[in-house]
Amino acid sequence: MPAGLAGHAGLRADGVRMLATLHGLDDCGADPRGGVTRLGFTPEEDAARDYLRRVAAEYGLTSEIDQAGNLVIRRAHVSDRPALVMGSHLDTVPRGGTLDGTYGVIAALEVLRVLTEHQVPLAYEPMVVAFANEEGAHVPVPFWGSLAVAGRLPDPTGVVDRNGVPLSEALARAGGSIDAVDRAAWAPGSVAAYLEIHIEQGPVLEAAGVPIGVVDAIVGRTIVEFEVTGRQMHAGTTPMNQRWDALVVAARLVLAIEAVAKDDKLCAAGTVGILDALPGQTNVIPGLVRMSAEIRDGDMDRLRKAEAAILAEAQRLAGVHGVEIESRVTMRSEAVSTAEPLREAIRRAAGHLGLAYLPMYSGAGHDAQIVAAVAPIAVIFVPSVGGVSHAPDEYTAPEDLVTGANVLLHTALRV
Repeated sequence: MPAGLAGHAGLRADGVRMLATLHGLDDCGADPRGGVTRLGFTPEEDAARDYLRRVAAEYGLTSEIDQAGNLVIRRAHVSDRPALVMGSHLDTVPRGGTLDGTYGVIAALEVLRVLTEHQVPLAYEPMVVAFANEEGAHVPVPFWGSLAVAGRLPDPTGVVDRNGVPLSEALARAGGSIDAVDRAAWAPGSVAAYLEIHIEQGPVLEAAGVPIGVVDAIVGRTIVEFEVTGRQMHAGTTPMNQRWDALVVAARLVLAIEAVAKDDKLCAAGTVGILDALPGQTNVIPGLVRMSAEIRDGDMDRLRKAEAAILAEAQRLAGVHGVEIESRVTMRSEAVSTAEPLREAIRRAAGHLGLAYLPMYSGAGHDAQIVAAVAPIAVIFVPSVGGVSHAPDEYTAPEDLVTGANVLLHTALRV
């Protein structure tokens, strides 16, 4: 630990306070079917931001919403030193858990509270960010908030949510502006580093019995949206050899996407998470299908080859079956490595706290990989029970959540 901070070696997060703040968000999007549905740019995400702004004010911290809808929390008296940014996101997938993203924001807020209360002398300005719309479940632009701060957001003016409503309305309600999103970009040199703590969302740490993961690299990810257009016809009167069934062709494409990863091994994972057949009646042959393909890999060359293979197979299927298939790549995020000096800070923090740690690869995407374009990044993992995430029974033991916050705190002291 830097000599000037040696007197703060005993600092710890207030676990009771942190967990109470975390669970204070449970009602923001609580789903009666179980889990949390707090989609990006919905009133539920707005409520979560409002709640944290009230909590921040109670502890003498200042907060604001930037033009992209990101929540930023700082100390009351901000210096002009470069920032050490800590955080994650508040939005969830439909019927998600209470921890994914949210834990990272709350742990970062707790670290900021500790640093402020103890007036720790720092070489940087600590700052917490809750990025908007990381999941992209409602507005199909994942990593919206982190893309904005990195200055990499595509033209936002025509973006609509999955109901066709322009994003400009929801962004204005959140406190941002579609016409000024570019102002959310972080100025060169203004950010010293970015730290993100997250539940693992996988089974590795729990299986190893290790409380802390130090992430070496984050997976690359590509999302392609397809529209398969056949011919809507009567299900009872149309002979089987005279059909242009969009759903049948889409089903073949689903299997092809699986095969690209599972059989051909062109990428690490391939998933179809959206499949909507229209008009959606039992006695009507589907004339239109909208579907997604998401592929992931740590090697961008492999990811590009997998994308090309899927697009080629879509066109082959269209030709064979006499339908039209339109494709649109809606997101590409690069695989990135974390910064070794920051990884070393995490390892030293864990060692100071007497904790074992495990070098890891992240198969899930995180805002950190977008921020990597403008600042050094590091990611800390804590165990996920059963490896479950993006589901109502997502769970991490409270003691592991507090342990992770302490590692984040002592990493911040060492940056």
